[in-house]
Amino acid sequence: MNWIITLQRPPWLTTTVISTVVVAIMLLLFGMTAPRSPLLALAVAVVVLVVCANVADPAAIPVLGMPLLVIVLRVGGASVNLTISDVALAAASCAALVLAPRPFSPPLRTLLWLTGTYQVATLFTVVANPYLANTVEWFHSGMLVAGGLVMGWAVGRSGHGRIGLTLLLVPCLLIAVLTLAQSAVQLLSGSTGPVYLEWPYGMHKNFIGCILAMACLILHANPPWVGWRLGFTVPAFVLCTLGVVASQARQALVGLAIALTVVVLRRMRGRRHSRLIIVGSIVALAYAISVAADQLASGNEFNSAYQRISWYQDAMEVWARSPWFGVGLRWWTAGRTEFGFQPPNAEIEVLSSAGILGLLGFIILMAGALAVLWRLNPRFGTLALTIILMRLVQGQLDLYWVAVQVSVPFVVAGLCLGAEALHEAEHPDDVVPARHSARRVIDRIALDRPYRPAGVSG
Repeated sequence: MNWIITLQRPPWLTTTVISTVVVAIMLLLFGMTAPRSPLLALAVAVVVLVVCANVADPAAIPVLGMPLLVIVLRVGGASVNLTISDVALAAASCAALVLAPRPFSPPLRTLLWLTGTYQVATLFTVVANPYLANTVEWFHSGMLVAGGLVMGWAVGRSGHGRIGLTLLLVPCLLIAVLTLAQSAVQLLSGSTGPVYLEWPYGMHKNFIGCILAMACLILHANPPWVGWRLGFTVPAFVLCTLGVVASQARQALVGLAIALTVVVLRRMRGRRHSRLIIVGSIVALAYAISVAADQLASGNEFNSAYQRISWYQDAMEVWARSPWFGVGLRWWTAGRTEFGFQPPNAEIEVLSSAGILGLLGFIILMAGALAVLWRLNPRFGTLALTIILMRLVQGQLDLYWVAVQVSVPFVVAGLCLGAEALHEAEHPDDVVPARHSARRVIDRIALDRPYRPAGVSG
């Protein structure tokens, strides 16, 4: 992990020379492939444009990768089961690792160390259960968290926080429009069921609900340093909220309700959030509890509530076969057991996959991340804290380690960390000491009085 923290950005001249050589090679390949394979030539041309953009701005690749983070088209075979989102994240995080501004801030370094702790804890199951999907998923989970943090840091620290979040929201808004259109079609045909999109590619209702819930949270938090106008955030928030409701993903509603409540209660200077959000959150929680209670009372063993209970029991049976190391990551796709489902709970999934050691690493990662983000200046930390919290809450009721639904929260958290570091570099007199950033700053903000760092009079 130390090499991630200490690696220095290469000189501008070196970067330009390397990029020039790459562009020259790509142009040669373009000329050779254009007559015989137009699609391949188009791909080469896109790479050339990206490399040229990266010469102009080292954060270009991470910024351009933001809208691709929510595309879940699959690439690769059954063992290497990645999405376009994974590929974009890998490319952007690798570019950010080399070219992102240094040094990393102390909170980001802490989060990277926490990620390393989780990776070490799950390495035992990789050694104990040698099969390809296990190894691939070990690297994949590390990329989702550490790669997401570094990618987000590059976008935020380079001053592109607003455009980065805007690009992330664009495909989310398109998904919301498609979801509402499909919901309207279903209602006209007499169906009141959840929405599953088939075009432009297959999207499960739980993916739709969770990704739109993240968009709702980003829009409602709307930190002062982002600066979106209400004319954009309010209609977009309503659109995405309706999309979450149409998806009927209860875990998305519960996670969003809790996250929005934290945003409202954790007030920050320059932002006012209507307390009606808390009323809406209570209604959403009551709805989710009511539906679950009705399903349990129905006696129908094939509904989602009973199915989850059955999966919990089966997953615990799998864990009992290897309590300390688990049976391997993504065991449900590798034929490791007679069961073929991903456990719909974060802790049970990790426990069955990586055993007690893996679960301990997961608890350290998530609890440590929430503690670090809680101590940030609320202007930057509230969004980062609540989007990680929302994902953890969703993971109590459904699948946790799902590519996009894990990477996006950590990318947003890294972006907030980068934006805070940029603000501190540009306004050194406004730096909030970490030891005061939890209680004292919140008290100042609640009283609408400007915060002055320790040692500054007045």
